[in-house]
Amino acid sequence: MQDISKKARGKNREKRNPWDPYWVEKAGDWAVDFVIDGRRFRRRLGVRTFDMKSRANEEAKRFYSEAWDEMKAPAPVERPTKTPFYLAALRYMQQGKEKRFLPRIIEYFGEDTMIEDIDTLTIAAAAAALYPHAKPETVKRQLKTPIKAIINFAQGTGREKSHDTKRTRWLTPEEVERVLYFACNPHKAGLHDPHLRTLQKIAFMLGGGAGPGETFAAQAENWNSATSEWWLDGTKTTYRARFVLLPARSIDLIGDVPERGSAFLAPDGQPYVPRENGGGQMAGAFNKIREAAGLGKDVVPYTLRHTWATWFYAQTKDFRRLVDLGGWNKSDTANRYCKVAPKDLGNRLLQHGWDFREDIGGPVKYGELVTIRR
Repeated sequence: MQDISKKARGKNREKRNPWDPYWVEKAGDWAVDFVIDGRRFRRRLGVRTFDMKSRANEEAKRFYSEAWDEMKAPAPVERPTKTPFYLAALRYMQQGKEKRFLPRIIEYFGEDTMIEDIDTLTIAAAAAALYPHAKPETVKRQLKTPIKAIINFAQGTGREKSHDTKRTRWLTPEEVERVLYFACNPHKAGLHDPHLRTLQKIAFMLGGGAGPGETFAAQAENWNSATSEWWLDGTKTTYRARFVLLPARSIDLIGDVPERGSAFLAPDGQPYVPRENGGGQMAGAFNKIREAAGLGKDVVPYTLRHTWATWFYAQTKDFRRLVDLGGWNKSDTANRYCKVAPKDLGNRLLQHGWDFREDIGGPVKYGELVTIRR
């Protein structure tokens, strides 16, 4: 057997055709090994007798031919699977989505209509069948919008509704009174601030809802004492440019500000250098006030903006003005402040001198500023 295997290996070196088989001694089988257009084909032929080389040669040649046919055949095209509309609608409703108008639509499309086959003409035909005499706005609300919502849901292109679960730390009026006491008496908190500049910033953020960075950048010439409004230039990424409206309590606590330039300075009398996340620039002074007031480390300068938003909505119930005065680009963030306050917060704020209600002025006699010249 030793001599036979050596003889076989000798013949293998003299292969003239790419499919010529060779004997694998350990496996006791004939095998082929060739390359077509860079792809390697290797296989045992199942001819387990050394003396049956002619049969092995036939099997090898057949396999070689099949390999060529496989290389020449076009790659199979995967057809995208389609989604029945009714099935997508059921999944849509199971996710807790709006389902009031869907039963009629599902019944109309039946089981054979696919999501991928619904286009403008299909929707128009559904409108003609289901809402032949309805107004366009009714068709849009009860037919077109639900259909598009289901299509977006099935194709994963719809906007996923976000649920804001962040806890928002805000200060009660009683906590703020302790903060203001030590801000008015900084020496009792171990803070050297003879001009009460930390108090000014706290009062400004509490009353106007500005962020720390906006407070540092506020310019004195943008203050309008006649309307109690202060113009803020906003920031590129966080806040919109806007007027903030200060309540009387904030104005009294702020006191005098420079005529021009930076309105709110550091305790040493120097203006703040603008930078991102500017709240840390007043953290040292603020933390001394906070600790003296007995509040935890979860209270930071930005907490004052959260406090303003919570207070403002609790007292006014005016969500539109909350979004406008807060400078948010989207209302999602402002939503979190609408459900975190107790019912009596508005009255407690009034007891502490905080009034965020809009002042529309005194009563006016109709037409009293109108004169007619003959």
